[in-house]
Amino acid sequence: MEQHKQYTEEAVDLLSRLIATPSTSRNETEAADLMEQTIRSYGIDTHREANNVWAIDPAFDENRETILLNAHIDTVKPVKTWTRDPFAPTIEDGVLYGLGSNDCGGGLVTLLQVFRYFCIDHTDIPRHYNLVYLASSEEEVSGQEGIVKALPLLPKIDVAIVGEPTGMQPAIAEKGLMVLDVIAHGKSGHAARNEGVNAIYEALDDMVWIRDYKFPKVSPLLGPVKMTLTVVNAGTQHNVVPDTCTMLVDIRSNEHYTNEEIFEIVRQNVRSEVKAHSFRLHSSHIDPDHPLVRRCVALGMTPYGSPTLSDQSLMSFPSFKLGPGESSRSHSADEFIKISEIEDAFEKYISLLS
Repeated sequence: MEQHKQYTEEAVDLLSRLIATPSTSRNETEAADLMEQTIRSYGIDTHREANNVWAIDPAFDENRETILLNAHIDTVKPVKTWTRDPFAPTIEDGVLYGLGSNDCGGGLVTLLQVFRYFCIDHTDIPRHYNLVYLASSEEEVSGQEGIVKALPLLPKIDVAIVGEPTGMQPAIAEKGLMVLDVIAHGKSGHAARNEGVNAIYEALDDMVWIRDYKFPKVSPLLGPVKMTLTVVNAGTQHNVVPDTCTMLVDIRSNEHYTNEEIFEIVRQNVRSEVKAHSFRLHSSHIDPDHPLVRRCVALGMTPYGSPTLSDQSLMSFPSFKLGPGESSRSHSADEFIKISEIEDAFEKYISLLS
């Protein structure tokens, strides 16, 4: 719509400036400064913890429910196969190229304009909810200085819209992540004599179990829990029986299991020692009957389950991903987002929240 052109133009301008401001994970200070300055230029007060920047609805009412609009400011490091300068924003034929343009700069800048639209420029539009906008850091590494620093400082959140690239289709479930160290123990000895206990042989049955086990609860949105043996290390030299064999296991959980439950299932079924790197990155989901999801469907969107991890895994309240761009472009060379995708996202966010 023509009257919304200013918002999308300013979104694209801010995204271009963010692309030109390198902000790989744990190095987001300048990008956070830029977000602060931009939000304040709209006449909105900002709050900051580490490199997380947020703004609270000026008309905040504790008696209303609160919707969080969230996206992250950090990017991965550029891969070597870029044919362009990843930090030089370039628009060609309606396409904006640059690192972080798709993941998830498009959602970051569009949600900010949505917050501005409702909370500053159109306060006459009746709303029965509050809005909080949060630009979070360290999402790509699930860092301790990221969203976990900000969430305890926010007002009570009832539901979140996370602006990850989903083609503006609502991802109402997301797989969690847990990484396990599985350690088989043996006893060293000389390979030429019948001595020792070979830790590799001790690990073999566990490897087979990890390969073959099927978790019985399958999600209609996310499918089964996926457990993959990804790294194996053992031995020091050819004539020494190895006394330790370490395995790294990548587990992607669905909403039917907590990471703690999966850990116990693994621990009870293998002979090796099992250690979890962390339990914190849980699967997330929102009820398909939630009013916001129903509104998405009414607007012609199709809910689905997402295999990729986001800051949702650290949220204790219902959330779903909905943002411009495509997940398949994330972390790829010559990353881009279409200007038309930002325009479309703005209109759909406005319709969703009106």
